[in-house]
Amino acid sequence: MAAKLKKGDKVIVLAGKDKGKQGEISSVAPKDNKAVVEGVNIAIRHTKQSQASQGGRLAKAMPIDLSNLSLIDSKGKATRVGFRMEGDKKVRFAKTTGEAI
Repeated sequence: MAAKLKKGDKVIVLAGKDKGKQGEISSVAPKDNKAVVEGVNIAIRHTKQSQASQGGRLAKAMPIDLSNLSLIDSKGKATRVGFRMEGDKKVRFAKTTGEAI
């Protein structure tokens, strides 16, 4: 099945502690049904100092379930994603506006 959300998409969080926050997807794990969104679901990770890095408490974005994310259309609202054929290509489109993504 084709991916409804991909790396680089602007999304909004629909549920959870970060509800309403927006960000860009930095990575997607389709097998786990999760995605990492910049600035959302931040956790503090304690790292040990080494020759390469300083160490200390580092903020890291953790994966969030794809069901809690929705794509943002050109008007800035949450939208569902559909698929249609344009010529020979399968294209994603925003269901609210109908325009291709």
